[in-house]
Amino acid sequence: MDRLQESLRDAPIVEKSGYQYFVHPISDGVPMLRPELLREIVIKIIRKVELEDVDKIVTPAAMGIHISTAVSLMTDIPLVVVRKRQYGLDGEVALSQVTGYSESEMYMNDVYEGDRVLLLDDVLSTGGTLKALCGALEEIGADIVDIVTVIKKVGGDNALENTKYEPKTLINVDVVDGDVVIVDETGDD
Repeated sequence: MDRLQESLRDAPIVEKSGYQYFVHPISDGVPMLRPELLREIVIKIIRKVELEDVDKIVTPAAMGIHISTAVSLMTDIPLVVVRKRQYGLDGEVALSQVTGYSESEMYMNDVYEGDRVLLLDDVLSTGGTLKALCGALEEIGADIVDIVTVIKKVGGDNALENTKYEPKTLINVDVVDGDVVIVDETGDD
């Protein structure tokens, strides 16, 4: 049984400003995240990425943290959280995040030239966050080994389309007539 598919099909739908959103423990933290679902997701991520080439896992706050922490614990690869708060530490890099929902500054520490990173996040929707992170990592001189998101929302503008970045996803979904529809069960684009 695929828990991720089942959990998405059962996800409640809410409407905000005429747009239908699914509410899911991976992307929203509610309803509660069951350990068996998180475990399944982590195993799928580990199988999808060549981790022996990765020095660090990089994830944006906040909803990538729980997934990335679990992957870090299972692989012993250090985790870097890109935060929305500036601390002013040496080497801190600021980046502008522009999504379909907001615009803000984010801050990254502990990634250096030559680091080989896995960029990991919960959902790929507009691609704005991942595009900003890719730009900052390139500026630093880090090598992006792979990009993985658990869920990809299809049917909309994606800032990573027509770039050199091709994120891998575990599952691709759309919201149609108040229901989550699995568009691609393997997540492979």
